Amino acid sequence: MAEGDAGSDQRQNEEIEAMAAIYGEEWCVIDDCAKIFCIRISDDIDDPKWTLCLQVMLPNEYPGTAPPIYQLNAPWLKGQERADLSNSLEEIYIQNIGESILYLWVEKIRDVLIQKSQMTEPGPDVKKKTEEEDVECEDDLILACQPENPVKALDFDISESQTDRRSTFQAHLAPVVCPKQVKMVLAKLYENKKIASATHNIYAYRIYCEDKQTFLQDCEDDGETAAGGRLLHLMEILNVRNVMVVVSRWYGGILLGPDRFKHINNCARNILVEKNYTNSPEESSKALGKNKKCSSWCNGLSENPGVSIYS
Repeated sequence: MAEGDAGSDQRQNEEIEAMAAIYGEEWCVIDDCAKIFCIRISDDIDDPKWTLCLQVMLPNEYPGTAPPIYQLNAPWLKGQERADLSNSLEEIYIQNIGESILYLWVEKIRDVLIQKSQMTEPGPDVKKKTEEEDVECEDDLILACQPENPVKALDFDISESQTDRRSTFQAHLAPVVCPKQVKMVLAKLYENKKIASATHNIYAYRIYCEDKQTFLQDCEDDGETAAGGRLLHLMEILNVRNVMVVVSRWYGGILLGPDRFKHINNCARNILVEKNYTNSPEESSKALGKNKKCSSWCNGLSENPGVSIYS
């Protein structure tokens, strides 16, 4: 495999992992080998009025030099409305050539559906999705900063733990506005003997510099190879700012393979949503309907699908 192909493959895998963490089971794998995926998008999580299925295929050249090949499935999407939406997706690609754009596409479609739901015309019948219970925070810790620090206190939050094959994962979150606070957060975390004894404490942070309008960001694997980069990629896609997430893993003696990255991202995504660090209210919903199956919601949305392919 060429070096460029290997780089594209890694970026695609990281984006796929991030999308799965953000959207839960609404993100569906159609063909893993062919890299075909779809996602059900609606205007409202709890009471959907308009719904659309976006199916994408990722060519080997994406995201470097080629866009995804996509299909919009919705029985109500026809004519000029379909053309306008397709043009919007094309514009997003042109403005972000070489970048991962699936998240931008999904949220653009969601914005269109929300605008449509605010119109007077009635929507088609769509079954109400099952709610998922909110992730409850186990504990809140306050980390006091010195008076000269730009923030007087750091709200330190700890998520519920997730367990798989005796490995346990738990996320911790704190707002940060300078690298000094990153060190303070880590020092405070390691005061907890349980956290300090974790096999890995993977972390990433993003700090927005207002004066330069750029991000100061970094990550750490702590022995879990590539985990920090994947965590930072998730935070980039969610466009979070001024926050640090640490995911602790206690190894249980059984290798998890790629599933470990899924758990790390899911823990991070849950606590970012719980603490309202995601931009869109829809992203902060309870998990985008976890009991759905791909076949159930793609069927019935496939009337006049219309295929849009970039040349």
